[in-house]
Amino acid sequence: MSHLNGTKQNFQSEVIDYQGSVLVDFWASWCGPCQMLSPIIDEIGNELKEKVKIVKVDVDAENELASIYNVSAIPTVIVFKNGQIVDTIVGFRQKQDYLSAINQQ
Repeated sequence: MSHLNGTKQNFQSEVIDYQGSVLVDFWASWCGPCQMLSPIIDEIGNELKEKVKIVKVDVDAENELASIYNVSAIPTVIVFKNGQIVDTIVGFRQKQDYLSAINQQ
């Protein structure tokens, strides 16, 4: 598995306190675009495993986290760098858009 399941219990340590880049994918099993995005996120995680941590948050199971980060539409991908949000992408996009978000300083 190339990703970690994000929960309210581990989000602080795995995302906020992490020194480096984290791509957080807010998704749900019933969301068609989320299902289309999932293999792209997995591919990015495999290709950039030394550069970025992938965390997936199921909004149905972790609705409080989704609320904290104002996730009102899914998929929503938030890229963190050293605990700070550097980019937010709402909706399904091409792989290059996610790579660009990860690579920005």
